[in-house]
Amino acid sequence: MKKLSVSAIFIIVILFMSMNSCTWTEPDKSGLNLDFEECIEGDPVGWRYYLQPDFSITLDSRTVKSGKYAIAIEYQGDSSSFQAIARSLPNIYDGKKISLSGYIKTENITNGSAGLWMRIYGINGALIAFDDMSGDSIKGSNGWRKYEITLDMDPAETGQIYFGGLLSGKGKVWFDGLKITIDDIDISKAKPYIRGPFPAEKDKAYDNGSGIVFPELNEKKTDDLELLGRIWGFLKYHHPAIAKGIFNWDYELFRFLPEYLITGSKSQRDGLLLSWINGLGEIPSCKDCQPTSDDAFQKPDLLWIEKGDMNQALKDLLQQLYKDRNQGSHYYIRMIPDVGNPEFLHENDYLTFLCPDAGFQLLALYRYWNMINYFFPSKYLTDKDWNSVLKEYIPEFVSARTRQEYELETLQLIGEINDTHSFPYGIVNKMVEGKKMHAPFRVRYIEDKLVITEFDDTETEDTLGLKLGDVITHINGKDIKFIIDSMGKYYPASNPSVKMRYMVNDLLCSNLKEISITYISSNQIRRKNLTLDEKKQKAKPKNNVSYKFLNTDRSLWQNDITPGSIFRQSDIGYITLESIKEEDIDRIKKVFKDTKGIVIDIRNYPSTVVVFLLGSYFVSNTTSFAKVTIGNPDNPGEFVFREGTRIIPSKETYCGKLVVLVDENTQSQAEYTAMAFRAGNNTTIIGSQTAGADGNISEIVLPGGIRTCISGIGIYYPDGRETQRIGIVPDIEIKPTIKGIREGRDEVLEKAIEIIRQEQ
Repeated sequence: MKKLSVSAIFIIVILFMSMNSCTWTEPDKSGLNLDFEECIEGDPVGWRYYLQPDFSITLDSRTVKSGKYAIAIEYQGDSSSFQAIARSLPNIYDGKKISLSGYIKTENITNGSAGLWMRIYGINGALIAFDDMSGDSIKGSNGWRKYEITLDMDPAETGQIYFGGLLSGKGKVWFDGLKITIDDIDISKAKPYIRGPFPAEKDKAYDNGSGIVFPELNEKKTDDLELLGRIWGFLKYHHPAIAKGIFNWDYELFRFLPEYLITGSKSQRDGLLLSWINGLGEIPSCKDCQPTSDDAFQKPDLLWIEKGDMNQALKDLLQQLYKDRNQGSHYYIRMIPDVGNPEFLHENDYLTFLCPDAGFQLLALYRYWNMINYFFPSKYLTDKDWNSVLKEYIPEFVSARTRQEYELETLQLIGEINDTHSFPYGIVNKMVEGKKMHAPFRVRYIEDKLVITEFDDTETEDTLGLKLGDVITHINGKDIKFIIDSMGKYYPASNPSVKMRYMVNDLLCSNLKEISITYISSNQIRRKNLTLDEKKQKAKPKNNVSYKFLNTDRSLWQNDITPGSIFRQSDIGYITLESIKEEDIDRIKKVFKDTKGIVIDIRNYPSTVVVFLLGSYFVSNTTSFAKVTIGNPDNPGEFVFREGTRIIPSKETYCGKLVVLVDENTQSQAEYTAMAFRAGNNTTIIGSQTAGADGNISEIVLPGGIRTCISGIGIYYPDGRETQRIGIVPDIEIKPTIKGIREGRDEVLEKAIEIIRQEQ
């Protein structure tokens, strides 16, 4: 029997995943490995699952219906839980019905059931059909028997199909001989559904440039362009014809702008907008449009229509469009199934667009502002009112004359959402443009000073004449604080701590082979010409050992904090998530079972998902540790709370103290993991402010190939406290000091040991 490895996919709100099937009497001809026979290192190719505590998933070569293997799920814990095995179809198929069949064998299933399951999601990510055999669930012990479930299917509205098998409760289930059919035709012979081409994709009118020439912008023209940006985005996400992909909405902006720019009076402007909207076609009455839920955490902001400086006819038309807005599939937006973060579709990156092109530059602003306005769950947390941002940036984007100017404005715009996940790529950062040389050491901002904290290697340290804890005060004669103040607006981040994390090592980049630094060492001001490395900074070697015992004898302190050899004469365990592997977890539980305390170091990014497998070791009851907000593409701007994931205790609960270490390097999945550990029975979180960017990311593409992201779902504690921007607030705040760096100490880890040593 071969043990399967767990997929290390970070998914916040899930556990309905996907899988496929094929006949048990014939080899799988679909190429989807639906008979479990194709394996790599004991894993059936193409299958996914997210292993829950006390479940095991195995390829069984002894109990099979046919072929070499069946797949088995077994639960031996004491709590109520479930485990799914899953796969998704790579295509949508032309047909009206889809069926999943297969053979199932069970053994001693109690407090639950086993069965097949299948889910169909629409193009916009909404669940539109599902079956989990709830009406024909399997319990107890049963020999091999064939089962089948069938769903109605509309390929034009289908975005993704997931299916597989599941077990809830105790016992064991085997699956074998699965099969998928479309209208009774085997999946290997079914005809894929070809969606499109959409009319929008045939519009190539402005591929070689927008040709837009802007007049000199005064206050009125800027106000007019602000209104246009709002209406353009409102139509994009609400108008049924645009949602159907009838119009290339980027290019419709370019068609409309020349006439709009020469309008004089407000009545002329509003009349042109009315004609533009009416020219998109009749808006059918919406029978499915639901009002915003009273329980919505955030509601669409339509005050700009009601209070806007436009005539009543235009206001009435926009309000009527909202009432009859698009529902269901959408050409430009969908929510990712089961997760809920937005996926922006059919957004051309216009890699060949050349600056200056004021039309494409304005398009970038309009596109980004409206994506944030309707689909960023933390828009209300930004330092600046998002409603003011559009008008502020219009003159800057229109007037950019070079690629660098355009990118700098884009960087500042992205920074306005205060989201660490938004740090862009595909963009030339002003501070590191062409600067491929790097200092042979790393720095951190400690006690408001730039401090050397690590050398690339000991040989470098010996030859440089610099020491750990030396403070750099000037670079090429410029004061460090002055440089930081001038750079800050080009570094998007949720909070100052992580902004400094991004910024400080760029300070020591150059396109020259040598820079001069002024620094303080042993209380002496010194100057040095520093030779830079032509290569990027060397990554710190990662030791494969993710856990050890801490020997707290001060004479062994430095060896003690280096992941490596395991000291066995200690009652404190140490785990770093930077190198943890799934197979380590069972061993960790056994080795550290009787320790007085465990330190988990998340001042890094976890190498695999341990939220549930390890988190379950520290709770004695099923515990909620997070809830989320997700957007609604059928009502853009609405966000509702959804119950987050829960930790289900494993067979044995750890009885000692748990201390979790965090700092500005603790980001995203690492923050979510810290939240899960905080739910433990006896957990203390220590360190400093984390990155404040939790939740699955959604990518945004802007003209010129600029790519950025947002935290696509809102992550909150069960009581509603926010994590975005704030991060995981330590129970005890402790930061490294310059003195500690000079002495080679890890003061945060020292504090963790002190907490564990304290008597209750």
